[in-house]
Amino acid sequence: MKLKKIVSLIALILICINVYSQNTYVFFGSFNRDKTTEGIYVYKLDTIKGKLSKVTSVKGILNPSFLTLSPNGKYVLACTESKTPNAGSISSFKFNPKDETLTFINSQKSGGENPVYVSVHRNGQWVVNANYTEGSASVYPLSEDGTLHPAVQNFQFSEGSINEDRQDRSHIHAAVFSPDFTHVFLSDLGADKIRSYTFETDKAEPMQAAKPPYIPTTLGGGPRHFTFHPNGKFAYSIEELSGTVNAYQYENSTLKSIQRINTHTDQYKENFESSDIHISPDGRFLYASNRGVENNIAIFSILGDGTLKNVGYQSILGKHARVFDIDESGKFLIIANGGSGTVVVFKRDATTGLLKKVGKKVKIKSASSVKIRKY
Repeated sequence: MKLKKIVSLIALILICINVYSQNTYVFFGSFNRDKTTEGIYVYKLDTIKGKLSKVTSVKGILNPSFLTLSPNGKYVLACTESKTPNAGSISSFKFNPKDETLTFINSQKSGGENPVYVSVHRNGQWVVNANYTEGSASVYPLSEDGTLHPAVQNFQFSEGSINEDRQDRSHIHAAVFSPDFTHVFLSDLGADKIRSYTFETDKAEPMQAAKPPYIPTTLGGGPRHFTFHPNGKFAYSIEELSGTVNAYQYENSTLKSIQRINTHTDQYKENFESSDIHISPDGRFLYASNRGVENNIAIFSILGDGTLKNVGYQSILGKHARVFDIDESGKFLIIANGGSGTVVVFKRDATTGLLKKVGKKVKIKSASSVKIRKY
């Protein structure tokens, strides 16, 4: 009798472990260049050893260069047909963690050539994307079942800035919601502006120009990606062309520049290709990736007043680090090296902010985007 009770207890424990266990998944986008090859990949992350194990992938889509997840994690929204002449779309996929499947739902025209960034409102009902080549942004309704509807708004910009080679016209490179999701900020690499919009979810056309409609940035800097501090009081813009990070105080929906700091050492004077920027969940460290000749991640501590202090650099152990992400625990940073076709997992030191490679490199051809989520 005792043996039966022990066996039953063990079975119950195993069932509970199975029910309440959580897995961390990592989603990768790529420039696959061919619909017959894999475009989006899903891996499982071993949160002890940092090892990545492939669980599924999707074909039939072209150049899913950037992706994000809906707030509930059910849907993957991806920029598709990026770098495709006279094309550009946003696509929706359903992810089921129970059977580890990723299923295409539908696509809509992106409203411009070369979509490069997509964000989802916290209510899960609105999507905003940024189109680089033609300098535009579009707004889409998103249904509860993950269906993406045609754009209800498209904002087109044209003005450029002082760099004739890279800033001949507007190039929108990011669309980021404010911490309270009442505003959207568009990084305009071509015009050296961060464009500001209000966002009212109960309106048929939720996005309207704010006052002022933009924040001017340093000429020739080329603002690319943009992120807010977890405390909502500070924001940071990485400038691709100048290799710098601009720190802002964020108050009453306005941005006030408080610091501009290099992502590179004094050894480098030109040809910067800074790309992505993220903050650790505890708000203590900021990470900024550099492509080009550097191929590293600059690591900064964030001081109490929001300003940054460089604490080191970490080689990406590959080439062309377009996008990286940090998991919600702050334990891991994973980077997609498109130039070398590799994905590298780093473990973060929560005290120093420094990074150490763990696990093995994973080969993903032209990897361009990464998103991490626990289910």
